[in-house]
Amino acid sequence: MIDKQAIGRMLTAMAEEMHTARHELTELDNAIGDGDHGTNMDRGFQAVMKQLPKLLEQDDVGAILHNAGMTLMNTIGGSAGPVYGTLFMWAGMTCRGASEIDAQVFAGALESGAYGVAEIGGAHEGDKTMLDALFPACRALKESLQKGEAFPEALAAAVQAAGMGVEYTKLIVANRGRASYIGERSLGHQDPGATSMMLLLRAAQRTLA
Repeated sequence: MIDKQAIGRMLTAMAEEMHTARHELTELDNAIGDGDHGTNMDRGFQAVMKQLPKLLEQDDVGAILHNAGMTLMNTIGGSAGPVYGTLFMWAGMTCRGASEIDAQVFAGALESGAYGVAEIGGAHEGDKTMLDALFPACRALKESLQKGEAFPEALAAAVQAAGMGVEYTKLIVANRGRASYIGERSLGHQDPGATSMMLLLRAAQRTLA
């Protein structure tokens, strides 16, 4: 079962991942965007870390995720703020009121967050955004659990699917976000949003498994 302490460890690992990858994400964004994705993601998750002791004063897992999303929305900046904020807020709303959740509920929360991102951004899988990592991860996680596989194996399958989604973004032209402004020139470049999404899922795998 996943309780508030597990969520706290997950958020901490995510913050560490974004800090470590900030230069890599910035380089990816320099090629097709504003060049600030790494800096913005790092800033957002460092803000969550400052709020974490207060967030963990409550036992409600959903509320912790929702409030972390609010912090991300207010501090990441640019288009990524609403997107990543929505991911955590919608995920939190799915399990609000629960002091602990199981693997199935976690998978449902992640899927809910993905649909929230798609709705707020008007994007779809194949548009060269974070959804190209997130939706495949959601499907892999759900399918793995339906087969009866253990949560660690299901999380590993989700991260693998997200990684394949990241690679796929090199083969497509951006239809949404800042990268869409350069059209065909975005072809061949790895999407920074999909990359940061995959890294966040990897952090979740490392802690929740």
